[in-house]
Amino acid sequence: MISFTQYNLGKLEDIFNDLGYKLRYEKGSFRTGACLIQNTKVIMVNKFSTLEVRIHSLIQLLQEMEIDLSLLDDKKREFYKVVKKLEE
Repeated sequence: MISFTQYNLGKLEDIFNDLGYKLRYEKGSFRTGACLIQNTKVIMVNKFSTLEVRIHSLIQLLQEMEIDLSLLDDKKREFYKVVKKLEE
């Protein structure tokens, strides 16, 4: 299990950044999700969500995505594998 810390949130943000996604923290009444806006990969995260909800939402997105592991360095690849094992 991954602990819900700011450090792990940062690691998840780094993975998405390396995959070409831009994370935006916005306020509103919506759930976190990924989309394409004018050919730009964007992930919207609710600014008012707790740290736990932010991390859980980003993990859920990673588990649902097909990603190219060659875009990640060794440390991020290992962290990604830990995240993928959570869905089993």
